[in-house]
Amino acid sequence: MTDFLSNVAGQTLLSIVARGSAIIAELRRLSDHIPSVFLRPANDTKSKYAPIILDFRYLKNPDEYEERIEKNEETAELDEEFRENHLALLERFYSLFESIHKFISDWLAYLDELAEGTFVQHTTEGVLLDVEGKQLMAEALYLYGCMLLLMDLRIPGLARERMLISYYRYKGASTIPNIDEVCKLCRSTGYSPSGRRPSRYPEEYFARVKIPKATIKMIVSRLRSDDIYNRRKAYPSPEHRSTALATQSAMLYTILYFAPTVLEKEQSMMREIVDKHFNDNWVVPFQMGFAVDLSQAWEPYRAARLALDNILNKQNVTDVTERFATAVNTLNAKLLKYLTKGVLNEPFVMSNIRVLMHCVRDCNVALRWFLLHRTTMHRRYREQIRKAVGVDALLDLMTNTAQFELQLKNLLQHLLSTKEERWERYKSEAKGRLDDLSEYFSGEKALTRVKKNANLQQWFKKLAEQVGSLDFSNAVVAGRNIAHLIRHLEEVEQFHQIESSMQVKAFLADTRDYMTRMIRTVNITDSVLADLETISDFAYACEVINDYTSQLHHRIKSKPSTVLLLRATFLKLSSILALPLVRITQCGSKDDISVAEYYSGDLVRYIRKVLEIVPQSVFNTLALIINLLTHKMKTLPTKLERLHLQQYSQLPERYTLARATHQVSVFTRGILNMKTTLVGIVQLDPRQLLEDGIRKELVRRIASA
Repeated sequence: MTDFLSNVAGQTLLSIVARGSAIIAELRRLSDHIPSVFLRPANDTKSKYAPIILDFRYLKNPDEYEERIEKNEETAELDEEFRENHLALLERFYSLFESIHKFISDWLAYLDELAEGTFVQHTTEGVLLDVEGKQLMAEALYLYGCMLLLMDLRIPGLARERMLISYYRYKGASTIPNIDEVCKLCRSTGYSPSGRRPSRYPEEYFARVKIPKATIKMIVSRLRSDDIYNRRKAYPSPEHRSTALATQSAMLYTILYFAPTVLEKEQSMMREIVDKHFNDNWVVPFQMGFAVDLSQAWEPYRAARLALDNILNKQNVTDVTERFATAVNTLNAKLLKYLTKGVLNEPFVMSNIRVLMHCVRDCNVALRWFLLHRTTMHRRYREQIRKAVGVDALLDLMTNTAQFELQLKNLLQHLLSTKEERWERYKSEAKGRLDDLSEYFSGEKALTRVKKNANLQQWFKKLAEQVGSLDFSNAVVAGRNIAHLIRHLEEVEQFHQIESSMQVKAFLADTRDYMTRMIRTVNITDSVLADLETISDFAYACEVINDYTSQLHHRIKSKPSTVLLLRATFLKLSSILALPLVRITQCGSKDDISVAEYYSGDLVRYIRKVLEIVPQSVFNTLALIINLLTHKMKTLPTKLERLHLQQYSQLPERYTLARATHQVSVFTRGILNMKTTLVGIVQLDPRQLLEDGIRKELVRRIASA
C-alpha cells in the first residue's frame, strides 16, 4: 500500500482521530466547571433549584413537570433566571455530548464507506495492515472508549441527565436534531468513583452504540500481536518490553471492553495478552494520567482474572518489587556521578552514548513502575511496594533523571547542530597527519633523519586520499571504511621502522583518535534524540504527581538546592502535551491552540502550586534573620577589649545567620535559574513567578497579622 496519509482514506481517518483528541481536552476542561446545582444528591429535595433541575424522569411526562413549574410564580421566575445564567454553559456541555456521538457516528460511517468501496483500493483489512492505518484505526476506537470512561469519571451520570434535560427544556426538541441519540449515549450508568461498581459495567455502557464485532476483533488482534508504534526500537532490552508496549497496552485495556467475550471466555488470548503486555505491571494509565488497577478492574471477568493470577502472586510481585527497588538505589548513585560538574561533556557523551541511553531507559522504567504501582488498590502489595522504596529516594530519582535528561538532550542537540562541521574538522586533522607521515617516509623532509621507504610513503599517501574521499552524507559506508582504516593503522604499527619511532607511533595514535571521533560523530543521529524523547515521556504521571506535592514542598523547605532541579522536572512534565497534539498537528487542525492552551494551563497551575512554597520559605527565613538581628545579635562596639572578644563573637548565632542568608540566595537562584521557560505554549518568566508568589504571601501575612 502507498503512503496511507497521502490519500483521501488516510486523511479522512486522521481528521476523525484528531477531532477525538480535541474532544477529550474539551471534556477535561468542562468537567472542572460543572455548576454545583447539577451535582447535588438525587434525594436532595430541599434545594431551591430542586423543582427546575430534572433528570430523565422528565421525559416520561414533560407536560406535568412544565405545568408544575409554571403554576408557581416564584418557581417560574427562578427558572427564567437560571436559564439566563446557565444557558451558554449548557450549550457548551451539549455540544460536548453531541460531539462524542458525532465522533463515533463518523467513524462508523467511515467503516461503512470502506466496506462499500468508496475509497478505491482500500478495505478495512488493508487499512489495518498499513503502519499508519492500524495506528489510526486503533486510536479511533480507543479515543471513543476513553471519552466514555472519562465522561463517567469526570461528569457524574445524574449531572449529565440534568444538564441534558435543562438544555432540552430551554431550547425545545425541534431545534435539537440528535437529542434522542445523545440522551441514549449519555444517560446515567449508575457508576460512582467512590461507590460500588454496577453489574456488567462498563461493557453495557460501551455497547450503547453498536460497533462491528469483526472490526473490533481485527483491532484487538493487531494490538496484541504487533508493536504498532515501533517503540521496541527505543527499548531494545527484553526487560523493558512492557514499558515499550505501554501505549498500546492502555489501548488494549480500553478496547477490550468493546469485546467483553474475550475478557470473560477467551482464556488463551487473555493469557497471551497478560504475558506480553502486563507481565510485570498491573496498574495501567489508560489516558493522560488516569490509571486503573487491573486486579480490580478485571475482577468480574473470569478469563482475565485467571490470566492475571499468573502475575499477581506473592512470589512474582516480591521478585519484581525487589528488582526495581535495587535498580532505584543503583541508578540514584549513577545519576549523582553523571551529574557531577564536568562529567557530562561532549567527548564523554560521544564515547558513551549507548551507556547513557541505557541509563535513561532504566531510570524511566523504574520511576514509572514505582509511581504507578504505589497507587495499587491491593492493600498488601501497596504496603510492600511503598516499603521497598521511600518517597525521598523516588523523588531523588525523578528530579535527577529529569536533570540528566535535560543536560543530555542539550548536549545532543548541540552535537547534531555542529555535526558536519566537526566531521570535516576531524577528517582534515586525520588527513593532514597521514600526509605528514607520507612526507616523513620520503626521506626528503628536513631534520627527519629517516631512511626513505617508498612503500610506506605511497601507502600513507593512499590512506590520506581515502580519508579525504570519505563522504559525510553517506554515514553508513563512511563509518565502515573508517573502521577498516583504523584497523590498517593498528597493523602497520608492527613494522620495525615504525615500531622503533615514538614520533610516528604518536602520529598514528592521533590519526586513529580523530578517525574514532569521526565514527562517534556519525553515530549521533536524529534518531538518538527521538528515542530520548520517547523514553523520557512523563504523561502517565500528570495525575499521580499531585500526590507528591506536599513531599516536594517539604524537600524545598529542608533542602533549598532542590529548587535548582525543578526546571528540569517541569520540562519533563511538559511531555504530556506531545500525545494529544500529535494527530491534531499532523492534520493541521485549528484545535491545536485550544488543546495546547488547556494542557499548558493545567501544567502551569501545577508549577505555581509547587513553587508557592518558595516565597513562604523565604518569608520564614527572613523572619528568622530579623529575629536574630533584632533580639539575639549584640551590637558590636567601635572599640573592644580583647577579653570580651569571645562574648561578642556569638559564633552559633552568626552561623545561623549565614546559613539563613545563604538559603534565601539559593531559593532566589533556583527560581531565576529556570530562565524564561516555555511550558507547552505558555512562557513562564521566573522573575514574574517569584514576584507574584511574594505578593501573594505578603498579602496573606498582612491579612493574618
